[in-house]
Order: sequence, then C-alpha cells, then structure tokens
Amino acid sequence: MSVKAYGAYAADKPLEAITIERRAVGAHDVQIAIAFCGVCHSDLHQVRSEWDGTQYPCVPGHEIVGHVTAVGDHVSKFKVGDTVGVGCMVDSCQSCASCDEGLEQYCETGFVGTYNGKTDDAPGHTLGGYSQSIVVKDDFVLKVSHAPEQLAAVAPLLCAGITTWSPLRHWQAGPGKKVGIVGIGGLGHMGVKLAHALGAHVVAFTTSESKRQDALALGADEVIVSRNADEMAAHAGSFDFILNTVAASHDLDAFTALLKRDGTLTLVGVPEHAHPSPNVAALIFKRRSIAGSLIGGIAETQEMLDFCAEKGIVAEIEMIAAQDIEDAYARMQKSDVKYRFVIDNATLAG
Repeated sequence: MSVKAYGAYAADKPLEAITIERRAVGAHDVQIAIAFCGVCHSDLHQVRSEWDGTQYPCVPGHEIVGHVTAVGDHVSKFKVGDTVGVGCMVDSCQSCASCDEGLEQYCETGFVGTYNGKTDDAPGHTLGGYSQSIVVKDDFVLKVSHAPEQLAAVAPLLCAGITTWSPLRHWQAGPGKKVGIVGIGGLGHMGVKLAHALGAHVVAFTTSESKRQDALALGADEVIVSRNADEMAAHAGSFDFILNTVAASHDLDAFTALLKRDGTLTLVGVPEHAHPSPNVAALIFKRRSIAGSLIGGIAETQEMLDFCAEKGIVAEIEMIAAQDIEDAYARMQKSDVKYRFVIDNATLAG
C-alpha cells in the first residue's frame, strides 16, 4: 500500500514529501491510520546521521497515535476503530514479546526500532510515524484510553513518557522519596509530571531562571537553578534519586554530590560527545551510583499509558504541519519549544 510520508534521502538533505510502501496486513498485524506523531530529538539525531547507522530514505517518528483500520486473522486484542499507540519498537524476538517483565529494550538479541530498524519489508529498514499509516505486529501495539481531544498530547507519552516512567518506577520514586529531574524539556517536563503523580517530593533542575515558574506549574515542589552554586550546595547529600534528561555533555559531579548514601543518578539523554569522567571518590565513599535507562518494555509502556489516562496526564505540546518539520528541528535545537512538537498527520495529505 502506498502512503504519503515525510523523510530524507541523505544526512545533508532536508525532509521532504515522499511516497512509501507499507506491507499488506499479515495474520498478526495491525494497520493504523496515524493521527498524530510526536517529534523526538532522536529523530533529528538519526535523520542527520549524528548517530551511526542511519539508512535512507529515513522516515522518522516513534511517538505514534491513531486508529486501527485493519487487523490480521489471528489478532484478538484489537479491532477496527480502536484508538492505539506505537512507541519506539515494532518487533523483537517472540520470547521478548511476552516477557513477564516487559524488558524488550534490553533483549540480548535486540529489538526492531519503529524506524531505521532492520526488516524484510522494502526498503530493508523500518519507516516511522511521519507518515499516513503504519503496519505493526499486534504485540507491539498499545491501547490508548485518553479522551479523544487529548490524543495529540498523548503521542509524546510513547517516548518521552515511557523514557522517564521506566527509571522512576525502577528506582521506586514515590511517597517519602526526594527525586530530582534535571532538564525541563521534552523528557524533563514529563519526568516532573510523572514523579509528582507518583507522590515523590520533586525538585526540578534548570539552567534558566526563566523556567522556575514553569517547573512549579508542571508539579515540581522546588526548583534549583543549577548554575547557582549556593542553591546546589543547599541540597548536598539529600536526594534518593536524580533523573538526568539532558542530552548534552556536562559535568555529572555536581549532581552526584547531591545524592544520599546509596542514591542513584540515572541518565536517559545520549550526548553527542561523552560526559567528562566522573569523580570516582564521590561514588565510592557514599556507595552512590551512576546508571542509565533506555525506553521501556511494552507491558511497562501500557502501564504508563493507563496511569496517565487515570491521572489525566498528557504532554505539553505545540502542533505543527508536516511541512514545518525543518523549522521545528531548528527551534528544537535552540530549546525553543514547550515542550514537544507534534505533527498533525492530516497535513500529509496536502
């Protein structure tokens, strides 16, 4: 099936309107008409070959929400008309698809990304959500329970939401825990919302005084301007957990010094250049840890979506037409968005 999309043919070429092919619906497949697709910073990294291994044409997009238009003969969990989502993966080994812990992202055999992943379908790699429709194995389709008018703002939950939810749950953010969120952007603003909803005492870190009121409005109990040495020092040794969402290289020691004994600083942003090596003594003497977290498994992502629907949580978004994606990328690089761009996929028809 031919569908309209937006993609790039080379790292130094702008995204443009293209036509791509989607496979026929197989026995275990779900076909989805995409209503909205969030714009993740990883889309920019991948399409510009800032990360290794980009295959072209590259059609980004892994924050997908829409409606089921067809299902395979062996699909029982979904029916035509259902509101559904697709996140960062669309296939993996069969054993992972039903993993009790939902840890598909850490499968030793790897997972197939929603775009730029190896596939038997033409052109040999997956093509993502900047398109009118997509065909996905049913094990990797998620139920969306939010109200229809919230659907666009649900899209970023499929990456920004689960990327922050997974470590918050793993390190048991909740009542009685002091939790820091570093960076108030596409990921960080969701981290603040989710940590607050989980019942933690939430402290937002920002480099900009102008974001103080924004962070409080998102649910932070306190805000620290990380460039203010006095504000940082006042919280030394007091955090159970800090989630660092910043995707630029920076000094991690300033944040590890804020951890309690046995506290953890978890990184979810991948910088273009490596962080400076941390001070090992600061880790050893209080048994502190620096950890990393990827996205989240399918079961975990469904848990997050259900929690957000119950609590009325969505992303803060700015809607754009597909034709404005290059301008959106330029603004995203300047952090000029509050806090996630979302493509109205109806504009692909124009």
